[in-house]
Amino acid sequence: MNLANFPGSTVLAIGCGNRQTEHGVVRLDISPSVNPDIVWDLDCIPYPFDNSTFSKIECFDVIEHLSNIPQTLEELHRILKPGGLLKITTPHFSCANSYTDPTHKYHLSYFSFDYFCKDHNLAYYSKVRYRIYNRHIQFQGGRFSRSIVSRLANQFPKLYEHRWAWIFPAWFLEFELEAIK
Repeated sequence: MNLANFPGSTVLAIGCGNRQTEHGVVRLDISPSVNPDIVWDLDCIPYPFDNSTFSKIECFDVIEHLSNIPQTLEELHRILKPGGLLKITTPHFSCANSYTDPTHKYHLSYFSFDYFCKDHNLAYYSKVRYRIYNRHIQFQGGRFSRSIVSRLANQFPKLYEHRWAWIFPAWFLEFELEAIK
Protein backbone atom coordinates (compact mmCIF):
# COMPACT_ATOMS: atom_id res chain seq x y z
CA MET A 1 0.00 0.00 0.00
CA ASN A 2 1.35 3.40 -0.79
CA LEU A 3 0.38 6.27 1.41
CA ALA A 4 -1.66 8.25 -1.14
CA ASN A 5 -4.61 8.12 1.27
CA PHE A 6 -2.36 9.45 4.05
CA PRO A 7 -0.43 12.39 2.52
CA GLY A 8 2.54 13.55 4.58
CA SER A 9 2.47 10.46 6.79
CA THR A 10 5.83 9.41 8.16
CA VAL A 11 4.80 7.72 11.43
CA LEU A 12 3.06 4.39 11.89
CA ALA A 13 1.32 3.85 15.25
CA ILE A 14 0.75 0.09 15.53
CA GLY A 15 -1.74 -1.09 18.09
CA CYS A 16 -2.91 2.53 18.28
CA GLY A 17 -5.92 1.88 20.50
CA ASN A 18 -8.00 5.02 21.06
CA ARG A 19 -5.30 7.40 19.77
CA GLN A 20 -6.86 10.36 18.03
CA THR A 21 -6.23 11.19 14.37
CA GLU A 22 -3.04 13.22 13.87
CA HIS A 23 -1.50 14.67 10.74
CA GLY A 24 1.45 12.55 9.63
CA VAL A 25 0.42 9.47 11.63
CA VAL A 26 -1.14 6.29 10.25
CA ARG A 27 -3.02 4.47 13.03
CA LEU A 28 -3.15 0.67 12.72
CA ASP A 29 -5.05 -1.64 15.09
CA ILE A 30 -6.69 -5.07 15.06
CA SER A 31 -9.89 -3.68 16.59
CA PRO A 32 -12.31 -1.82 14.32
CA SER A 33 -14.06 -0.50 17.45
CA VAL A 34 -11.20 1.98 18.10
CA ASN A 35 -11.67 3.43 14.60
CA PRO A 36 -8.07 3.13 13.34
CA ASP A 37 -7.03 4.29 9.89
CA ILE A 38 -6.29 0.65 8.99
CA VAL A 39 -7.65 -2.49 10.66
CA TRP A 40 -4.92 -5.13 10.64
CA ASP A 41 -3.93 -8.19 12.62
CA LEU A 42 -0.27 -7.57 13.48
CA ASP A 43 0.44 -11.30 13.42
CA CYS A 44 -0.53 -11.28 9.72
CA ILE A 45 2.71 -10.56 7.85
CA PRO A 46 3.49 -8.86 5.51
CA TYR A 47 1.90 -5.60 6.57
CA PRO A 48 0.10 -3.62 3.85
CA PHE A 49 2.94 -1.13 3.24
CA ASP A 50 5.72 -0.74 0.71
CA ASN A 51 9.38 -1.14 1.70
CA SER A 52 11.00 1.84 3.45
CA THR A 53 7.73 3.70 4.00
CA PHE A 54 8.02 5.16 7.52
CA SER A 55 10.56 7.33 9.36
CA LYS A 56 9.20 6.21 12.71
CA ILE A 57 7.11 3.33 14.02
CA GLU A 58 5.54 3.49 17.47
CA CYS A 59 4.80 0.17 19.11
CA PHE A 60 3.53 1.05 22.57
CA ASP A 61 2.42 -1.86 24.78
CA VAL A 62 1.94 -4.15 21.77
CA ILE A 63 5.04 -6.31 21.18
CA GLU A 64 4.34 -8.56 24.18
CA HIS A 65 0.99 -9.55 22.61
CA LEU A 66 2.39 -10.77 19.29
CA SER A 67 3.08 -14.37 18.32
CA ASN A 68 6.53 -14.00 16.78
CA ILE A 69 8.74 -11.09 17.88
CA PRO A 70 11.67 -11.86 15.53
CA GLN A 71 9.34 -12.04 12.53
CA THR A 72 7.61 -8.81 13.61
CA LEU A 73 10.93 -6.96 14.01
CA GLU A 74 11.95 -8.13 10.54
CA GLU A 75 8.70 -6.81 9.08
CA LEU A 76 8.99 -3.48 10.90
CA HIS A 77 12.57 -3.20 9.62
CA ARG A 78 11.28 -3.75 6.06
CA ILE A 79 8.81 -0.87 6.25
CA LEU A 80 11.16 1.52 8.10
CA LYS A 81 13.29 3.88 6.05
CA PRO A 82 17.06 3.52 6.46
CA GLY A 83 17.87 5.11 9.82
CA GLY A 84 14.19 5.07 10.79
CA LEU A 85 13.32 4.70 14.49
CA LEU A 86 11.28 1.95 16.07
CA LYS A 87 9.96 3.06 19.47
CA ILE A 88 8.78 0.25 21.75
CA THR A 89 7.34 0.19 25.24
CA THR A 90 6.59 -3.08 27.01
CA PRO A 91 6.18 -4.20 30.62
CA HIS A 92 9.42 -5.27 32.26
CA PHE A 93 9.42 -8.98 33.14
CA SER A 94 9.48 -8.11 36.86
CA CYS A 95 6.27 -6.05 36.64
CA ALA A 96 3.11 -7.72 37.92
CA ASN A 97 1.28 -6.24 34.90
CA SER A 98 3.45 -8.37 32.63
CA TYR A 99 1.77 -11.47 34.06
CA THR A 100 -1.68 -10.06 34.87
CA ASP A 101 -2.82 -9.66 31.26
CA PRO A 102 -3.64 -13.14 29.87
CA THR A 103 -2.99 -11.89 26.31
CA HIS A 104 0.72 -11.26 27.01
CA LYS A 105 2.80 -13.91 25.27
CA TYR A 106 6.26 -12.55 26.17
CA HIS A 107 7.90 -11.07 29.26
CA LEU A 108 10.81 -8.96 28.12
CA SER A 109 14.11 -7.70 29.43
CA TYR A 110 16.45 -4.73 28.99
CA PHE A 111 18.49 -7.03 26.72
CA SER A 112 15.69 -8.64 24.65
CA PHE A 113 16.39 -6.63 21.49
CA ASP A 114 20.18 -7.08 21.59
CA TYR A 115 19.65 -10.18 19.41
CA PHE A 116 18.99 -7.84 16.47
CA CYS A 117 22.27 -5.94 16.84
CA LYS A 118 25.32 -6.88 14.78
CA ASP A 119 27.67 -7.55 17.69
CA HIS A 120 25.43 -9.91 19.65
CA ASN A 121 26.71 -13.50 19.70
CA LEU A 122 23.22 -14.84 18.83
CA ALA A 123 22.50 -12.29 16.08
CA TYR A 124 22.21 -15.14 13.57
CA TYR A 125 18.53 -15.59 14.55
CA SER A 126 17.66 -12.71 12.22
CA LYS A 127 19.18 -11.06 9.18
CA VAL A 128 17.88 -7.58 10.01
CA ARG A 129 19.95 -5.21 12.12
CA TYR A 130 19.03 -2.46 14.48
CA ARG A 131 21.18 -0.16 16.54
CA ILE A 132 19.92 0.46 20.06
CA TYR A 133 19.66 4.22 20.06
CA ASN A 134 18.20 4.40 23.55
CA ARG A 135 16.71 2.13 26.22
CA HIS A 136 15.49 2.72 29.72
CA ILE A 137 14.02 0.77 32.62
CA GLN A 138 11.13 2.77 34.06
CA PHE A 139 9.91 2.51 37.64
CA GLN A 140 6.76 3.68 39.37
CA GLY A 141 6.18 4.33 43.00
CA GLY A 142 7.94 6.56 45.47
CA ARG A 143 10.95 8.78 45.06
CA PHE A 144 13.31 5.96 46.12
CA SER A 145 12.25 3.68 43.25
CA ARG A 146 12.04 6.43 40.67
CA SER A 147 15.41 7.97 41.45
CA ILE A 148 17.93 5.78 43.27
CA VAL A 149 16.78 2.36 42.05
CA SER A 150 16.16 3.68 38.53
CA ARG A 151 19.61 5.24 38.34
CA LEU A 152 21.30 2.05 39.56
CA ALA A 153 19.18 -0.27 37.38
CA ASN A 154 19.87 1.74 34.24
CA GLN A 155 23.58 2.06 35.04
CA PHE A 156 23.95 -1.66 35.85
CA PRO A 157 21.08 -3.39 33.99
CA LYS A 158 22.59 -6.87 33.99
CA LEU A 159 23.18 -6.78 37.74
CA TYR A 160 19.70 -5.30 38.28
CA GLU A 161 17.94 -8.03 36.27
CA HIS A 162 19.98 -10.86 37.80
CA ARG A 163 19.89 -9.74 41.44
CA TRP A 164 17.49 -6.88 42.19
CA ALA A 165 14.52 -7.16 39.78
CA TRP A 166 12.37 -9.23 42.14
CA ILE A 167 13.23 -7.00 45.11
CA PHE A 168 12.62 -3.71 43.27
CA PRO A 169 10.31 -4.59 40.35
CA ALA A 170 10.40 -2.29 37.35
CA TRP A 171 7.30 -0.97 35.64
CA PHE A 172 8.11 -0.97 31.93
CA LEU A 173 10.87 -0.73 29.34
CA GLU A 174 11.36 1.93 26.67
CA PHE A 175 13.41 1.26 23.55
CA GLU A 176 14.41 3.27 20.51
CA LEU A 177 15.90 1.08 17.79
CA GLU A 178 17.41 2.52 14.61
CA ALA A 179 16.97 0.47 11.42
CA ILE A 180 20.36 -0.30 9.89
CA LYS A 181 20.03 -0.89 6.14
